[in-house]
Amino acid sequence: MTISFTTLGCKLNFAESSALGKALLERGHTRAARGEQADICVINTCSVTDAADHKDRQIIHRIRRQNPNAVLIVTGCYAQLKPDEIAHIEGVDYVLGQNEKFNLEEFIQKIELSRSQSHELSRVFTSPIREIDDFYGAYSKDDRTRCFLKVQDGCNYFCSYCTIPLARGKSRNPSITSLVEQTRAALAGGAKEIVLSGVNIGDFGRSTNETFIDLLRAIDASEGDFRVRISSCEPNLLSDEIIDFVAGSRHFAPHFHIPLQSGSNEVLKIMGRRYTRELFAERVAHIKSVMPRAFIGVDCMVGVRGETEACWNDYVDFIEQLPVSQLHVFTYSERANTRMLDMDLVVVPQKERERRSKQLHEISARKTAHFYRQHAGEEAVVLWESAKKDGLMYGFTENYIKVSCPYDRAKANTFERIVVPQPRWEDIPGDTPE
Repeated sequence: MTISFTTLGCKLNFAESSALGKALLERGHTRAARGEQADICVINTCSVTDAADHKDRQIIHRIRRQNPNAVLIVTGCYAQLKPDEIAHIEGVDYVLGQNEKFNLEEFIQKIELSRSQSHELSRVFTSPIREIDDFYGAYSKDDRTRCFLKVQDGCNYFCSYCTIPLARGKSRNPSITSLVEQTRAALAGGAKEIVLSGVNIGDFGRSTNETFIDLLRAIDASEGDFRVRISSCEPNLLSDEIIDFVAGSRHFAPHFHIPLQSGSNEVLKIMGRRYTRELFAERVAHIKSVMPRAFIGVDCMVGVRGETEACWNDYVDFIEQLPVSQLHVFTYSERANTRMLDMDLVVVPQKERERRSKQLHEISARKTAHFYRQHAGEEAVVLWESAKKDGLMYGFTENYIKVSCPYDRAKANTFERIVVPQPRWEDIPGDTPE
């Protein structure tokens, strides 16, 4: 049968969709071409916020309109958290939870069998979260140059605002040996950049009595012309030892993504975060002391319950002083089954949440523009991507500065040493001409 995948949310979801698609192709199914109606449509969803749920529903309706005769399967975090809600969306045939997602091949066989025997399958298949304890490996090479390697899944933190542990289960991981093998397979397949992905990757080793820095060392020992980036890592788990290792490594890029979530210690405590803003500032300062050119992205949440005007002002003052490169801003939305809903806290009105989000986006644009200009004129190594837009091709330097040049197919997926030019406005994320 022809099968299409639509994936929303994090890089982990994209890696998992890629692995599922590869397994189905090996079983004799084919991937539907762009614009072709599929026999089966799989939608791998995100549920990090209400906005993500809303986008999931929009995509479900759109895919159904485009594929009126297809079997439509919804899976992913939204399916695990709200299976009955999805089952009531017109056009959805089956809902698969996280465990069931990774048995998609078997489920499609059940669909074929039920058709041949003229009987109906149940519509909803979701295991209780306590039973989600297996690790399913995945890596994907996207349509550019990167391979997203899944090194960890799940989370044990249960922050007061977050449902991810309910959707992904407990923290778990495969062995370092298996991940090194996957890294080498990706490199043999042409990958030039590996992105280590997970829900809480700094917690790596819980299942195998290994450590995250041991994983970094093992991957760095691999031969070849490639580089590695670390996806989001909690500040309490991003030790000085890890930072120093990256600074002196052969393959790791000077690029960090660290979740802050709030610059107010009072709000961090309400959230159940495991660090203070002082610790966060120490991590940033240490990165900059050993890697002055490092790009530092920061996750920031706005409008959570308990974020008073005083806390917000404290938060903004802290962010303004941090020498970081970009903010990834999320607006808080109330999530069922989270502890924050049971706390007696100030509720930030929706309009004020939107205003605070806009304020952080403006700060982010200034910081990113400053970072780009600060490093213009320096030598750097860019990895060119294969996509062509308006006669140009694009790539990123090791410290994540986006650059462009006239399109040259021979450069695609190759490294080139360049002098970083003065940035074009359209290359600076979120920036606008002054």
